[in-house]
Amino acid sequence: MATEIGKCLSNQTRVQIMEWLKDPNKNFPPHDSLRNFDDGVCVTSIKNKSGLSQSTISNYLTNMEKCGLLIMTRHGKFSYLKRNEKLIKEYSDFLK
Repeated sequence: MATEIGKCLSNQTRVQIMEWLKDPNKNFPPHDSLRNFDDGVCVTSIKNKSGLSQSTISNYLTNMEKCGLLIMTRHGKFSYLKRNEKLIKEYSDFLK
């Protein structure tokens, strides 16, 4: 698992996404239907902020979710992502 996380974080854009998600209130507008970030940030908002194509951002976010860095929640047709703080702490402790 640590190797997969390391691979995900070897990409500057993925690291930037993790930074944005650390403080979603500062970095994203709330989604119209939820108006809060309890379940994370809408994938569309992440895509728009990154400026990347849909296929590239989908690939990045899917890989980040698969290795456990992100937790996805669906509300209707929208997917929301937030940081998996428990795993991030475990990974940080592992690196010490």
